[in-house]
Parts: sequence; structure tokens; C-alpha cells
Amino acid sequence: MDLRNKKFLVTGADGFIGSHLVELLVLAGHQVRAFVMYNSFNSWGWLDELPSEIRGSVEVVAGDIRDPYGVSNAVEGCDVVLHLAALIAIPFSYHSPDSYVSTNINGTLNVLQAARKLGTERVICTSTSETYGTAQFVPITEEHPLNGQSPYAATKIGADQIALAFYQSFDLPVAVLRPFNTYGPRQSARAVIPTIISQIAAGARQIKLGALTPTRDFTFVRDTANGFLQAASCDAAVGRVTNIGSGFEVSIGETVALIAKAMDVEVEVQQDPQRMRPVGSEVERLFAGVKVAEELFGWRPDYGGRDGFVRGLAETAVWFGDPKNLARYRHDTYNI
Repeated sequence: MDLRNKKFLVTGADGFIGSHLVELLVLAGHQVRAFVMYNSFNSWGWLDELPSEIRGSVEVVAGDIRDPYGVSNAVEGCDVVLHLAALIAIPFSYHSPDSYVSTNINGTLNVLQAARKLGTERVICTSTSETYGTAQFVPITEEHPLNGQSPYAATKIGADQIALAFYQSFDLPVAVLRPFNTYGPRQSARAVIPTIISQIAAGARQIKLGALTPTRDFTFVRDTANGFLQAASCDAAVGRVTNIGSGFEVSIGETVALIAKAMDVEVEVQQDPQRMRPVGSEVERLFAGVKVAEELFGWRPDYGGRDGFVRGLAETAVWFGDPKNLARYRHDTYNI
């Protein structure tokens, strides 16, 4: 699919990955409509922090992904929908699973129904590596069994399956992109890398964390954003799931050491029981198999492998080191 002269809708545009994706689209010369969560403060989330020349090029629509009428209005007139709106915090999904069903499953259904009704040319739904659960084999390919070890993961499995069902049932041109753990500037402190960096940047040398042994395949946010454009342009990605990742597996404990080195400090880790997942819910190992993405749309992350991870961590630490950015984070509070 040729993406030139196409108008994009990005749901969840006010969030971490969504704001980077909006920025990338504008810089690439695309027309962009950004769907953000309505709030009484008239905040556009991270879009408020984009350069004025980029922000001024974006049509911002506030609403609620759970509202089918508002979603349909947002989709109307757009050729490509990049659907990122979701509740993503795993610990909060233990506390309020019903809200995850409403947002992640019903919200995705609203997008698919609107796209079907309006004849949208391409829909990309955002999945997560958490749908696989702890690796039963590595690298984790798209054929790996699905195992929802948290309410969050279970709702994302449901959303993915509804998307694929709309392709099978109605020939809706929808693809499911499954990024492994994305990190970078603007990420929520509910994720482990910002949790580590924000504590260090605020002066802490005793870092509070949960489990240190699980491994992750971390992908820098600009690579993930590029993956959405690549998937959107790829006709062969329609009707299937495609992983994207960095091709590098690293433990949380080693990640702490790499961050400390990048920030030129020595730290000690204190394991905080409230930051530990329930035993059966901890995903012990994630390592992406990305051959399908390589074959379909030439996936090759700029921040791949260990060297790329070190570079990405350094850039992320610099961003958090800006006092204006750091002030947005409650580094001394556990955010579920």
C-alpha cells in the first residue's frame, strides 16, 4: 500500500508510543488526526510537549475509545488507522480488570466496527509480547502459544483475536503488530526502565525494583514507531500477526547495571515486595523472533542488539536528566 497522500488516525496519540508515532508521521509529511482521551484539563498528554510546528500540523480530537459514536467520528475521513489506545499497566490490571476489558477489547471492537462501516483502507492494531507469557521456546515466533498471565495480557489476546476475526469474517484490511517491550523518552514510570532512570536522575543510589531475573527484548521507541509505518505499507502483513523486537535479550538486573554505567553512578537494588508480580503472573522470559517482519517489510531496528540498547538507554537517560522532564515523574512513589 502506498502511504503517500493518505490521512492517518492515531488512537492513543497522547501516550508514549502514540506521541512518537504522531511526530514521525508529521515529519514524514503525512496528514494526521490524533485521538486523545478526553479530560477536563484539556490536556493532550505528550502531544502538548511536541514542538509547536509539529503540534500545529496535527488535528486533535478528544474522546473515549470506549464510545463507539466518538470513535466512528474520529475514524471518518481517515485512510489508515493506527490503533494504540489501551490500558497497559499490568499491576493496575490486577486491581481493575473490568476497565481493561472495556478499554482494550471493547475499544478495539469500536475501531474495527467503524473501519468496516467507513471502508478504511488499512487498520493496524497494537498487540504486546505479554500475550505470549513466559517463553516456551526462543526466539518467540508468531506461532508461539498465547498465554495470558495477567488480566492485561488476556484482554490484549482478546483484542488481537477480534481484529483477526474481522479480517476473516469481513475481509477488513487489518494487521496486528506485536512489539516487544518498547522504551525511550516519555515512557510512563509504570515501566521498568523509566523506574530505574528516574530514581537515579533524582539522586537515589538505592533503587527500588521488583524481580531482577526476568529477561526482556527491549525496543527503542523510534524503532517501534517506524515499525507501524512499515507494517501499514505492507499488504502481506494484513490478516496476520507480526512481531517486532530488537533481537537482544537482557535481564532486568543487567539492565540496571547498563543504566548505572550510562549515567556514571553506582547503585544498589532493593527488591520491593509490592513491585513483585504474583508468582504465576510473572513473565520470566521474552525474546523476539522477527524473521517474519524482516521478510515482509524489511524490519531492521536502528537500535538493535546490545550496542543499540546501550545507545537507546543513554538517550533515554539524557531526556530524563532534564529537570523539566524529571519533574513529571513521582520517582519516590510506586506507580501501579
